[in-house]
Amino acid sequence: MKFLHTMVRVKNLEESIDFFVNKLGLVETKRKDYEKERFTLLYLATAKGEPEVELTYNWDQKEAYNEGSNFGHLAFSVENIYDYCQMLQDKGVTILRPPRDGHMAFIRTPDQISIEFLQEGDKLPIIEPWASMENKGSW
Repeated sequence: MKFLHTMVRVKNLEESIDFFVNKLGLVETKRKDYEKERFTLLYLATAKGEPEVELTYNWDQKEAYNEGSNFGHLAFSVENIYDYCQMLQDKGVTILRPPRDGHMAFIRTPDQISIEFLQEGDKLPIIEPWASMENKGSW
């Protein structure tokens, strides 16, 4: 398993860039605008290839986020998302967002911190029982 990123929601993208880049010294590693969904993902790191801070900017957000909704999740890549989720289930961990797509899954810690697992490399072929599993709770 490899730590990938931590996601935080930001109300003002330009202020956040000023803080993280100009003040802290992080560098932009990638940016993606999602026109249809109306949000931007901006990834920052101390250097290319290092774990990142993912800034999520929802274009229509007018009010400041509270302390529970501004932090998003921790993210880790895994060699085989199906095997990893099965191992977690075998240990009694509830998979809240199963890897139906062969690429992504979510769980929560006992303190309700959301953790995302992403398949390393290409998505795996879609297989059962994962393909039919429903989401449980929120992630």
